[in-house]
Amino acid sequence: MFMLHIVSVGASCLNEFAAQRREKRSNVAGTSRLSGLRNEEPASRLQKVAEQVPSLDAHLYALRSGGLDAERSDRMIEHAVGQIGVPVGVATNFIVNGREVLVPMATEEPSVVAAASNVARMTRSAGGFFTSSTQPLMQAQVQLLDVADPHAAKLRIQEHEERFLSLANEQDPRLVEIGGGARELIVRVIEGRRRTHVVVHLVVHVGDAMGANAVNTMAEALAPELARVAQGRSLLRILTNKADLRLSRARAVIPASEIGGEQVVADMVAAVDFALDDPYRAATHNKGIMNGVTAVVLATGNDTRAVEAGAHSHAVRDGRYTSLSHFDLDVEGNLVASLELPMPVGLVGGATRTHPAAQAAVAMTESETAQELAELITAVGLAQNIAAVRALSAEGIQQGHMSLHARNVAVAAGAVGDEVDAVSSAMVAERAVRVDVAERILAEHRAAR
Repeated sequence: MFMLHIVSVGASCLNEFAAQRREKRSNVAGTSRLSGLRNEEPASRLQKVAEQVPSLDAHLYALRSGGLDAERSDRMIEHAVGQIGVPVGVATNFIVNGREVLVPMATEEPSVVAAASNVARMTRSAGGFFTSSTQPLMQAQVQLLDVADPHAAKLRIQEHEERFLSLANEQDPRLVEIGGGARELIVRVIEGRRRTHVVVHLVVHVGDAMGANAVNTMAEALAPELARVAQGRSLLRILTNKADLRLSRARAVIPASEIGGEQVVADMVAAVDFALDDPYRAATHNKGIMNGVTAVVLATGNDTRAVEAGAHSHAVRDGRYTSLSHFDLDVEGNLVASLELPMPVGLVGGATRTHPAAQAAVAMTESETAQELAELITAVGLAQNIAAVRALSAEGIQQGHMSLHARNVAVAAGAVGDEVDAVSSAMVAERAVRVDVAERILAEHRAAR
């Protein structure tokens, strides 16, 4: 009872603090509708973003410089020898649950930021994106082997659940103080091809952390006592990235008139039906979702591999790989798109706290909780998905993608300065975006000057 009181008080304080931060944020809210941003120079773009997010001022140098030097790199990983840069862009036009949001996206792929921004613009007339999420619950697994009576062992462990939860919470009293902590034990008996596993899932509310370190520490502390009660031995003690208790959801409505008309919308629904019905198409379809998701996860210093593993495991939760998103028509013939994803991201710990550019990216989103960040990321994934499906269903994916990719090809061919736009425009006009074509056009352009 005493522990429950601490959790209740901690959660109340956390909610009050978040409410105060939200009120402060609402008093300085800007807009994500930054029309013409693509025509600005990078420094001017960053300044315009900073004007909408005053708290970003302290992080401008990190975004300009990449934020990572040799000394900090050496503290973050072992055997550090340098850093690798990925462009960070800002997706505009997003409204999420009524809040204007500018979204940092770290990606090397052309068209991703523009596509997400364009779809976000289309959603504005219907209120933008609407999101929700479950509590931030992560699970650790303790694998028990050599158990003579696995089904009886399951019951013995369940009989001691409260004791095990107390032992887990002793490992992280600070987490308990702020409203988190161990919540439940789930015991499974798995009849495998070579052996029977007794597997104990420890379910933990991890607050605003991704949670891997917290749940792994708890699992390792519980393992010896679990093995004793089960009368076996423990082997693996680690979290699962199948974060199906930590879900984020996003939905949006786009009027048919905003996205190309009734036929385009009907074809988009048919295209997503294809992904729902065929795993070969679903793999590429879901990759398009992850183009948006991974870009924000990477920008904010979160674990891209954990998020991707959780997403793809969610796509096969019913026994076959399928689309993560659903597209439908509402009664007025508008496109209704929805997406549900496991989203184990945090605002504390890891690179989110140690990488200055990641701190800047989090500041740009103005997210106050890990759940708010997770919901934003899911909304961006849905926007990216809508953009890709629309391009496939209308003009084809190459027209928009290749027009942006042409700039990279022009640079690869040796174009500099104003030559980049001239060469890329000429390639798009010829519908031939290749290095050999860029080299020929560049030579012709220079000869004509």
